[in-house]
Amino acid sequence: MSLDFGPAVGLSCRECGTRYPLGPSFACLECFGPLEAAYSFGTVTRADIESGPSNIWRYRSLLPVPVDVASKPNMNPGWTKLVKAGNLGRALGLKSLYVKDDSGNPTHSFKDRVVAIAVEAARNFGFHTLSCSSTGNLAGAVTAAAARAGLEACVFIPANLEAAKIAMARVFGGKLIGIDGTYDEVNRFCSELIGDPLGDKWGFVNVNLRPYYAEGSKTLAYEIAEQLGWRLPEQIVIPIASGSQLTKIDKGFRELVQLGLVEDTPYKIFGAQAAGCSPVSTAYKAGHDVVQPVKPDTIAKSLAIGNPADGPYVLDIARRTGGAVEDVTDPEIVAAIKLLASTEGVFAETAGGVTVGVLKKLAESGRLDPEAETVVLNTGDGLKTLDAISDDAKPTAVIRPSLDAFRAAV
Repeated sequence: MSLDFGPAVGLSCRECGTRYPLGPSFACLECFGPLEAAYSFGTVTRADIESGPSNIWRYRSLLPVPVDVASKPNMNPGWTKLVKAGNLGRALGLKSLYVKDDSGNPTHSFKDRVVAIAVEAARNFGFHTLSCSSTGNLAGAVTAAAARAGLEACVFIPANLEAAKIAMARVFGGKLIGIDGTYDEVNRFCSELIGDPLGDKWGFVNVNLRPYYAEGSKTLAYEIAEQLGWRLPEQIVIPIASGSQLTKIDKGFRELVQLGLVEDTPYKIFGAQAAGCSPVSTAYKAGHDVVQPVKPDTIAKSLAIGNPADGPYVLDIARRTGGAVEDVTDPEIVAAIKLLASTEGVFAETAGGVTVGVLKKLAESGRLDPEAETVVLNTGDGLKTLDAISDDAKPTAVIRPSLDAFRAAV
């Protein structure tokens, strides 16, 4: 079988550097470290990128996908808005603030980016079923992408997810299996299924396709830099679930510098967690290099991964760049959702409440430079987590249809 992964030439262990051929593998046989795509980039220019489509395929020369990827049936996510958040910036005392709003993707979360890459890997390997373990957003992204690509889908979720995310995952067809347990238990089950005949020819996007899938998060870094006028932000706040998104944004920034597409300027990366699931934040504050697993208890269910695979790498990046990892409580998450909505007209899901809440906390504690260009990520649509603001699901006032009644109410 001939494989076409564009500039990707193999897989490399992030721990020991052992190289492997391209394939549906995710762990090093030497040290059990995670594998990631390794590249041989050709010459890539800004003009080449700018002439591409208004989605992630404008960066196809930097991703493990075939050159004709844009012509294949895919969800074509990306090129979402970078919102100049002047009102929110003034409220927080930040001079130059932007919100990278990924709620504009096809299934309204950043997960469409990573799944789009995984679909191309599944095609390459001849898989007939797309699968995943999910905290919610990924399940919908996988079932939608499978429908578009003509693949079967079977996805696994904790049974207690938000109703909106369950409904979205089901509407695209395929099988949605709820498991009585945490996300980490769901993920372990999927790892077992890979070795069973039931899972033969299945592509689990965040397990055996993970080295390809994870690369999709680099496109957030590429877009932010391009939308800023081909420069790196000085400060960026990123949510942490598994930690992969944060590590790949850092990788994307470094690749842009390596290829001469942006100037090599310093940037600080800040990770954001919910206090009810904050193993990375806890390790960072304690000065530890090891992340101790926790049992999640937070309204930010899309970030509720108690044993984050990339947690140690997040710690390394936060410390290397001079950033930090911080967390916020559920009430602070809700307040931040409302703050972003009321200042910028952006309705974030709970993960966005986490990043804006941490942004606020960092600004108020003086850990952000108020003069520096700052980006905060909103990775999903607030319509997916309406329960978080259920107290506001009522009118400001109920009146009779008369001017006198309106005057009395206002």
